[in-house]
Order: sequence, then structure tokens, then C-alpha cells
Amino acid sequence: MARYEYKVVPAPAKGTKAKGVKTPEGRFALSVEELLNLQAAEGWEYQRAELLPSEEKAGLTGSTTNWRNVLVFRRLIDAEDERAVLLTQPLEAPKHDADGVAIARPIPGPEATPEASRAPAPIAEEVNDPPLKRSEDDGAVRTPPLVTQPVVESGDGGSSKS
Repeated sequence: MARYEYKVVPAPAKGTKAKGVKTPEGRFALSVEELLNLQAAEGWEYQRAELLPSEEKAGLTGSTTNWRNVLVFRRLIDAEDERAVLLTQPLEAPKHDADGVAIARPIPGPEATPEASRAPAPIAEEVNDPPLKRSEDDGAVRTPPLVTQPVVESGDGGSSKS
């Protein structure tokens, strides 16, 4: 399996002056071209440009989000080079953000620990609540009992004249 290392660099913010390049668009394109050629000379392959949010402090307690343009490059790591890099790099201390909170690191997945494949123990005992429907409710349709109204007879034999 091919493994890559990645490099992210800020995209140029303004153009570079050069002979024969007069327009701002041309100058900007020249500065991007120079950056791409410089990285390619070092073995980096251009992947894509990204626009990413960057949360930065503003004032004493506030923060603001600034959007940054970056260019992403990658290059292939040979198996021998990868082992050499891993063996020569010392283990690094945890990194912290500006507030002193440790930045999260990847943890081993479930395939790395055998106890992760077992189901967790139950949190509580099984509940033995009474059933929600009565035992005589077996799904049959029940009709409500017939309610009859008492018949009131008038004294004139059922006919009323006004």
C-alpha cells in the first residue's frame, strides 16, 4: 500500500513583479506558478487548493473566524524511508492549544485491542415492569358496551301540539 506524507503551505496573497508581466492577474498567477515549481523541485506533488476557517483571538476575550487559502501537496514515502523517519524521530510531547488544553491524538482502533471486540457489561439489571397491555387484549376488536337512554313518555300519548 502506498503511503504519502502531506505538506500544506499558505497560498500567495499577492502577485510577484516580473519583467513582461503587467496585470495583477498575471502577477498573481506567476507567484502561484513559482510556488508550485519550487515544491515540485523538492518532490512534492500538488493536490488541491483549500479555503479553511481559522479561529483567532480578537481583543481580550473575543475570537473571530478568518478564512485562509492553502495549497496541499503530497509525496510518496518509500517503505525504507518511512522506517528511517519513524526510527529517527523522537516521540513528541502532547501539543496544547492557546488555552493550554491538550490537542487530541489518534487512538488505536478496535482491531488493536482484543477486549474491544466484547460487548460491554450491562449498566443496570433487567427491568421487570408489568406489561403495558392486559392479558385479555389478544388483538381482538372489542365493541364498547351498549348504553341505552331511558325513554321519557309524555302524558298526551306521544303527540305534542303547540
